[in-house]
Amino acid sequence: QVQAVESGGGLVQAGGSLRLSCAVSGSPGIINNMGWYRQAPGKQRELVASITSGGRTNYADSVKGRFTISRDNSKNTVYLQMNRLEPEDTAVYYCNLKPYFLLEVWGQGTLVTVSS
Repeated sequence: QVQAVESGGGLVQAGGSLRLSCAVSGSPGIINNMGWYRQAPGKQRELVASITSGGRTNYADSVKGRFTISRDNSKNTVYLQMNRLEPEDTAVYYCNLKPYFLLEVWGQGTLVTVSS
């Protein structure tokens, strides 16, 4: 079956950078939309950034100008470059994808902790 596995999380000081990767395995076929969500303790899961198969991107207001989402269709991988990280960015980050002909897939999550 199709799986998504995140990597790249960790502990970083405020102002630092991290790059998250999400590798998709299996046979997803056409992936219409890929995105990154995050969930902080006691908070609802929220959309951070998304990217369509055509390359159109969408960002949460809180990360605009700091985060960049990209995808490599040949590798079925989506990335999230996170710059100028803030303590408020601390959360578990989840990869999400929607294959055109299959059910939505979520990764297991990767923890990002930003210290002040």
